[in-house]
Amino acid sequence: MTFSDQTVSVVVGGQTGIGRAVAQALQQRPGRVVVASRRDGLDIADPAAVERFFADLGPVDHVVVTAGSQAPGGKLVDVGLDAAKAAFDVKFWGSLAVAQSAARHLRPGGSLTLTSGFLARRTVPGSFVKTAMNAGLEAVAKILARELAPLRVNVVSPGLTETEAYASMEPSARSAMLDRAASSLPVGRFGQPADLAQGYLLAIDNPFMTGAVIDIDGGALIQ
Repeated sequence: MTFSDQTVSVVVGGQTGIGRAVAQALQQRPGRVVVASRRDGLDIADPAAVERFFADLGPVDHVVVTAGSQAPGGKLVDVGLDAAKAAFDVKFWGSLAVAQSAARHLRPGGSLTLTSGFLARRTVPGSFVKTAMNAGLEAVAKILARELAPLRVNVVSPGLTETEAYASMEPSARSAMLDRAASSLPVGRFGQPADLAQGYLLAIDNPFMTGAVIDIDGGALIQ
């Protein structure tokens, strides 16, 4: 897609990790890049706040949602459902709140790109919350690609990526976890935010792509 000085791109969750890498890549192009996150005062779990954000912003061309949530892990019998619902409020319902509001402001030729994760289609005991959220987003995105056409709606599904999401881990444990993951992947390494950013740019740039799930997971789904 052609970018000009009038192009407006929005990255929700763009202050850290993958979102920051997407924002930085878009900032190399003509136009304006708007970064929104909790750090900027936008809580996507609040649909009214999301609606106000887009109403104040006005017409936009491309919207990327990378905001996630701290989903509880564990078996269904052990996980508090209130914590599971809170995670859904941010990643699942929050992403849909952005989609709903952004759809009213996207210009013709615009795109919406959501973020899921490889656990949407990989069976890993103890990860039912992440699996359900991500699988739900992938399913809804395909419906949105039909409902919002000719606006394009796609999903990027990341694998294990080195981001601030693991910053709370003790450094040696974090490094060991990443190295173990890298050794198990066909590509032999874990992901970097810049690797993932290329997938979002593909979804934005390719005018013949909609309803797609772009897997950038180092081969995790073919292990």
